[in-house]
Amino acid sequence: MGDRDRRLPESPTLSGSQLWQWWRQARTDAIAAEISPIELDRLLEAFSDLERLDLRWESFRDRPQIALKRPWPEIVELWDRRLKERVPLQYLLGTAHWRHFSLTVAPGVLIPRPETELIVDLARGAVEEIGKNLAEGDWADLGTGSGAIALGLAEVFPKATIHAVDRSHQALAIARHNAKISGWEHRIRFYQGSWWTPLTFLKGEVCGVVSNPPYIPSEEVLNLQPEVTRHEPHEALDGGSDGLDCIRHLAAASPDYLRSGGIFIVEMMAGQGEAVAEILRSQGNYHSIQIVPDLAGLDRFAIAHRK
Repeated sequence: MGDRDRRLPESPTLSGSQLWQWWRQARTDAIAAEISPIELDRLLEAFSDLERLDLRWESFRDRPQIALKRPWPEIVELWDRRLKERVPLQYLLGTAHWRHFSLTVAPGVLIPRPETELIVDLARGAVEEIGKNLAEGDWADLGTGSGAIALGLAEVFPKATIHAVDRSHQALAIARHNAKISGWEHRIRFYQGSWWTPLTFLKGEVCGVVSNPPYIPSEEVLNLQPEVTRHEPHEALDGGSDGLDCIRHLAAASPDYLRSGGIFIVEMMAGQGEAVAEILRSQGNYHSIQIVPDLAGLDRFAIAHRK
């Protein structure tokens, strides 16, 4: 893109033909870098007045002007960073879409994944299946990150109080912001600390705990996609030598906090299902242990109930 890009005008508008020429080359560059061209379209949707169908049908080519929300050189620079530095698109846009929430994200907080969306539905389904009054008490989201799970729980359990914990001050600031812009700040309480540590006052009273902890084996973290290894916080990924350190801790500590019949739900990596089920069985305080697959059919979640 180089010199050709620098000749484009620094103005809040750009002609359709100029943008189309850049867009065609940018798509080629994306494919060469093994990045989906759909990400390019999402960038332009975010920073111009173009819509998805405009880009799909290339109908913007003959427009005399396209309104831009940021100076054109900045948009070009952002796309260059996506290609060359492998910065995740969500960090470039400052936004990640999860369930129907539009969440603020930034380096220092893990980008919420689509597969994690199911964890909220599992919690709701478990409550409906039991038929007990677990939807109106205290729920915990341990390792809340961007606050995504806490928001999901607040939505599906409108009479519950959600307690969201994270060690990272930066993550908690983002989570609080997301709760505010989503309208759930009055339902979620945030705490800085490690796992259950800030919630000792809730021992024996929690209806359910949901967590997406670090579960990648240490040796595998540096072999993940460059978007992850270079930019996302490793402390939110690294689960120890076998990836199960945090899950072991949560399985051991949670019975002290859950009420009888309380729900334990944790996300894990594909292939860890049998090991996680054994951790829960050997702990001795759980029953009705299940390993639940994600939409791709891979083991993704463990769910159990406090005896």
